[in-house]
Amino acid sequence: MAEGDLLIPAQELRRLLASGCGDAALVYLYLHTGGDPAAACQTLRLSPRQYEFAAATLRQLSLVPEPAPRRLESAEAPAYTEEDLTREYKTNPEFPSMVGEAQRRLGRVLSTEELKILLSIYRYLGLPPEVVSILINYCIQRSHARGSSRLPSIRTIEKEAYHWADLGVDTMEEAAVYMQNQLQLQTRAGRIRQVLQLGERPFTAAEEKFVLTWLGWGFGEAEVQLAYEKTCLNTGALKWPYLNSILKSWHDQGLLTVAQIQRGDRAPAAQPAGRANRAVQTHHDALTPLEQDAIDKMMRRGKYKEE
Repeated sequence: MAEGDLLIPAQELRRLLASGCGDAALVYLYLHTGGDPAAACQTLRLSPRQYEFAAATLRQLSLVPEPAPRRLESAEAPAYTEEDLTREYKTNPEFPSMVGEAQRRLGRVLSTEELKILLSIYRYLGLPPEVVSILINYCIQRSHARGSSRLPSIRTIEKEAYHWADLGVDTMEEAAVYMQNQLQLQTRAGRIRQVLQLGERPFTAAEEKFVLTWLGWGFGEAEVQLAYEKTCLNTGALKWPYLNSILKSWHDQGLLTVAQIQRGDRAPAAQPAGRANRAVQTHHDALTPLEQDAIDKMMRRGKYKEE
């Protein structure tokens, strides 16, 4: 490769292509060839909002350094009272507007305790109204993507709000990109569910963690399909840890596509001497000379019995 050429790691390229964001790809190339972030908008002819969306996409894809996590002022949220709610309603027009939007999206009137939680998300976590609106919409769409017809509870929304605060998702641009990326992941996870022949059954929490890990490694439906077929051939059924071990082996070898896997899949290093005592043979296991000799003897005995 010539000096000065840009080498893009395959995993980063796949994540970038999967995002479907042309501006993010443009900003990625600009930054990785030494471009000045302060001059990016002018050089790339992007509006400030376009650049913020692109930069947020790259941060959430772990393609550029993420900012330091924001620290909450107190380790524990204050206990808001009804007086706090009344004061917020009277002195801050943003809050009643935010409550009205939340009730409209959730299709019901919120209780006093639920309003206190909403106030905590707004005041303690510091999420602005437009971010809270996107947050609630995201929780609703995620619930539907997982096959549930129920609307999320305020407690579910609160839990996700803490997650967003930890990630630094606290602007409209960051929230919009995060929602788009996560719902896209849910859609891809749904296609993996069909590959694994689970029908419409939702993933369990542990199963979803496996699938999101595989997608994060850069695998798609074709690669998971290949690993699933190997799993069923070798174990007779869908065994999640076994399937994960195959995909992890490919990931560790840097094999991300079916073509790469078929060309470069290698057997793992030789197993310890006690391997023959295991109850289950794992993928890529080769027969030892002792095992092969035993099989030959059994086949000879069977032949003599038939004669």
